[in-house]
Amino acid sequence: MSLLEKFERYPLTFGPTPIEHLPRLTAALGGKVQIYAKREDCNSGLAMGGNKLRKLEYIVPDAIASGADTLVSIGGVQSNHTRMVAATAAKIGMKCVVIQEKWVPHYDSVYDRVGNILMTRLMGADSRLVDDGFDIGIRKSWEDAIQSVKDAGGKPYPIPAGASVHKYGALGYVGFAEEVAAQEKELGFIFDYIIVCVVTGSTQGGMIVGFAAQDRAERVIGIDASGTLEQTRAQVRKIVDSTADLVGLNRAIRENEIVINSDYAYPAYGVPSEETNAAIRLAARTEAMITDPVYEGKSLQGLIDLTRKGFFPEGSRVLYAHLGGAPALNGYSYYYKDG
Repeated sequence: MSLLEKFERYPLTFGPTPIEHLPRLTAALGGKVQIYAKREDCNSGLAMGGNKLRKLEYIVPDAIASGADTLVSIGGVQSNHTRMVAATAAKIGMKCVVIQEKWVPHYDSVYDRVGNILMTRLMGADSRLVDDGFDIGIRKSWEDAIQSVKDAGGKPYPIPAGASVHKYGALGYVGFAEEVAAQEKELGFIFDYIIVCVVTGSTQGGMIVGFAAQDRAERVIGIDASGTLEQTRAQVRKIVDSTADLVGLNRAIRENEIVINSDYAYPAYGVPSEETNAAIRLAARTEAMITDPVYEGKSLQGLIDLTRKGFFPEGSRVLYAHLGGAPALNGYSYYYKDG
């Protein structure tokens, strides 16, 4: 029985996302550990998709029921999340206001004009640039935006950064765990580890609850890309507890079931290291799998490094959750102009 049976879902995605074997990346990493990817980046026809849509499917019914006419959210300048909120608003016929804060110390000349923010504006969202720095918490600029919609006579529906601390924000990734279990039956084997990027926390948080129902939550390895580990871990803990309660898991999640590795977040949120860039190039050149320097590049760097270091026992099958985010590459063109 699904933990999500009692929750309403508004379909924004194509359905279950494909799992593919990555034989050339596997071979490039020595061939002793089999690498697979679950392609959340290919999950929808809405503005190039991504993991945020899986979350929004469980938030939209509440937004519609509230009588709101405007979705209001927040992210960085190259936020995948605000792109997906803008896409969702366009799809369901609501207006959209998004705050885009200066979360990343990155100064590419086209950074605020290409990629995610370009698509966000193309879909009709009111995208407001604000000069505040990175923080995964609740922001004053977001609260001001919510108030501005009210002042203009509209009815806002607030969606926090990454949809993460929203009551229903982690449900989509509880569903991810159930989806993986169903696909494993078809594949005829069980994955030994799941690698996922973590910043605002509800993607990994939902997975932890979903996989805890299968007694293997500690096999979900969150690769931190926030660079604010204590805050991220505390937020994941909070999301896990509230979501476990919401879905009726009927047991507490143990501390050792929340696994977050902070070794790859350097030098800062949204800034790739040379190792991040090497990981991005390796996946692109072996599998034509395109990742970004903010999220997926860092989780991929973690996967590659852990594999090379022998963290995964020989013969392990590792599932890499590809959460999307490739449009952000456009804002980092200086790094990759020569490939």
